[in-house]
Amino acid sequence: MKDVKPKKYLGQHFLCEDGIAQRIVESLKTPNRHVLEIGPGMGVLTKFLLQHHEYDFRVVEIDDESVAYLQQKYPELSDNILATDFLTLNLGTMYAEPVSIIGNFPYNISSQILFKILESKDLVTETVGMFQKEVAERVASNPGNKQYGILSVLLQAFYDIEYLFTVHENSFNPPPKVKSAVIRITRNPDKRLECSEILFKQVVKTAFNQRRKTLRNSLKTFRFNPEFVDNNIFTKRPEQLSVSEFQLICKNIVEE
Repeated sequence: MKDVKPKKYLGQHFLCEDGIAQRIVESLKTPNRHVLEIGPGMGVLTKFLLQHHEYDFRVVEIDDESVAYLQQKYPELSDNILATDFLTLNLGTMYAEPVSIIGNFPYNISSQILFKILESKDLVTETVGMFQKEVAERVASNPGNKQYGILSVLLQAFYDIEYLFTVHENSFNPPPKVKSAVIRITRNPDKRLECSEILFKQVVKTAFNQRRKTLRNSLKTFRFNPEFVDNNIFTKRPEQLSVSEFQLICKNIVEE
């Protein structure tokens, strides 16, 4: 069986170490029956996931060559291969119960994948994925770090993030120019916004789009309760704020 040729335009870097693949699969701690793998490529994770017969397991793969390869190598999977772009899927129509997502994610769309997962946060209760190390560090970063940004805040508002381990470039074909890392993102049912989610996203994005400015300057388009305008929080920059502090700002905005 001929190997699939990695395609640069799809951001494909195929993991070629079984030990790491098995470790990624074993990082799924979910009680969920439904598991969806994104971008299986030649199935290095898939073969270990198929050993878990308790899973209702599907894969989504946009590359026709990879789809043909998977159908031939794993015939038991053929009815559960979705030959499409994950970003176009409506997870709400696919699943009526919680789902876990796993994958060696294409680096060129990894942030978009996370935003898509965030849209289905009450359905996607766990994600274990391989990311570019810089993205993984950003997602897992705490306030006060320069990596801390929009994705950090929005995901941490609803999920617990764990940086699991780093993966060397030589573990892939072709080797990427950067190191990679695996993280686990687990929905925390105790994490709830105490303000409008739409407003929360708007404030976070507005603040970080001008991250060098203090919040007094970056958020000047918003109108605040009079007793809150002199709060010391406005002397900070966005990377210094916790999720709860962003919520505090939102709760003191006077909406038109």
